[in-house]
Amino acid sequence: MARRRKRLSKDLVEVTIESLSHDGRGVAHIDGKAIFIDGALPEERVKFQYSSQKRKHDEGFTVEVLEACADRVEPKCKHFGLCGGCSLQHLSAEAQINYKQTAMLDSLKHIGKVEPLTVLPAITAEPWGYRRKARLGAKFVFKKGKALVGFREKRNSFLADIENCEVLHASVGKRLEAMQELVGSMDAKEALPQIEVAVGDNNISLIFRHLVDLTTNDQMKLIAFGKAFDFQIYLQSGGPDTVTLLYPEQAELYYEHPEFDTRVDFTPQDFIQVNTEINRQMVIKAVQLLELTPDDKVLDLFCGLGNFTLPIAKTAKTVVGVEGDLKMVQRAKKIARANGVENTEYHFCNLMGELQNEKWLKTHYDKILIDPPRLGAKEVIEHFAKLKAKRIVYVSCHPATLARDAGELVHTHGYQLLSAGVMDMFPHTAHVESIAVFEKL
Repeated sequence: MARRRKRLSKDLVEVTIESLSHDGRGVAHIDGKAIFIDGALPEERVKFQYSSQKRKHDEGFTVEVLEACADRVEPKCKHFGLCGGCSLQHLSAEAQINYKQTAMLDSLKHIGKVEPLTVLPAITAEPWGYRRKARLGAKFVFKKGKALVGFREKRNSFLADIENCEVLHASVGKRLEAMQELVGSMDAKEALPQIEVAVGDNNISLIFRHLVDLTTNDQMKLIAFGKAFDFQIYLQSGGPDTVTLLYPEQAELYYEHPEFDTRVDFTPQDFIQVNTEINRQMVIKAVQLLELTPDDKVLDLFCGLGNFTLPIAKTAKTVVGVEGDLKMVQRAKKIARANGVENTEYHFCNLMGELQNEKWLKTHYDKILIDPPRLGAKEVIEHFAKLKAKRIVYVSCHPATLARDAGELVHTHGYQLLSAGVMDMFPHTAHVESIAVFEKL
């Protein structure tokens, strides 16, 4: 017999918030059971309503703030709370950094059993209009008589009905209504589920995913839209290999590192760091922390298109880049040549697979730069002992896997965690990006 679902109480409950969760929700306890509450901050007294009750924890949302904490601010975006794109706009910028730093240090201490000798100053920049890569949902809603374009609502699959976005690059974030009008006017308005955004230093590209063939009329509307707002327009009828340029006849995207006189050309589908200014500061800091000399041989793991590789190559003797995407490896070689950089080599390798027979692992390196995905770098770190690198700079997008890998480097491979710090790559979200430095004892 199916268990009857317990009806959620609509009564308001008053609690004091104890802390912030890893995803930016206030945490409280009632009768020993944890409750995660959207819109609540530590030390606040709030009234909340339950949104779900589970065996191990409950969830809810703030209805009224009875006693606000000193770090609470008025969200800039009027859609905050509805849209799931941000979770911390109600927390001051300084407090957001402190929260992220605490999350990183707690993970290092409790998961990796390590602590840095020093905490690096946080890398920060303008917290609005920073996001240059995004995947926007699109849907024509008959009940509303219009198309929606943007992010999902918080904690459900429905698209949020928003007019603009304060964190997207202004060229896109201020034009969501125009994009909605475009989609709503098209013959294929019910078959356009996604618009992918990519912003370079020079151009802005939009990829329109379409589930049916587009009429000539629809294609002309897209071209007119591209001309009106100076967008490069791409179409995608199926998988990634079906992306084709519609307007203009030729298109290019790139970003630069002026400090190193390097330029990285990329496509709208490529992975790049979403925050231009933080990325530039991050690369400068990573190069500084590596303490490069002209005699150094450096290994750059998860190198992508050469975001770190090219700047490192400006000082080091040799840089070996390793990446798990063959097309990116091929293009990284081309980008290096275009930059006049001749002291790099690139290898294609699944860095989360079997690595024993990899040629690039059969030599020694003076320094290592590693920038893995959220899963971390457990598999390749197992081979670090034989590489004999004196210094490692680890760029992380997930505190838990950084902590796990840091524990391995310190407790198994004889490194010392010299320093670590956070970088505000995703302001107003709970996402924590960090950088750590290890030195061989």
